[in-house]
Amino acid sequence: MPFDPASLKFNDAGLIPAIAQDAETHEVLMMAWMNAESVARTLESGKVTYWSRSRQAFWVKGETSGNVQKLVEFRVDCDRDCLLVLVDQTGPACHTGRRSCFYTAVEGGEEVELMSPEV
Repeated sequence: MPFDPASLKFNDAGLIPAIAQDAETHEVLMMAWMNAESVARTLESGKVTYWSRSRQAFWVKGETSGNVQKLVEFRVDCDRDCLLVLVDQTGPACHTGRRSCFYTAVEGGEEVELMSPEV
């Protein structure tokens, strides 16, 4: 069955959350937003493209940093309101220099940093 991007359930701002996961290790790397055009650009180019809410512009992951996300697999959840992009990640995914944006755990009511920035 052909994929129809119009079948996705975008929020009132025209956005859908996209979770990036390392295709090999399955580590969750980051979450960002996509709109219909960034979904199309990602599927056409194989370069994961997000929508920056703060800049109101398309954002090709790694375009300026070199920390590219090459699309390996594109998945849609059962409600069609969230995306999972399995990627081949070059370098850190997080703007802080860490491999993953999810580097803080809450343990016993305290925040614990799980990883330091890559050097």
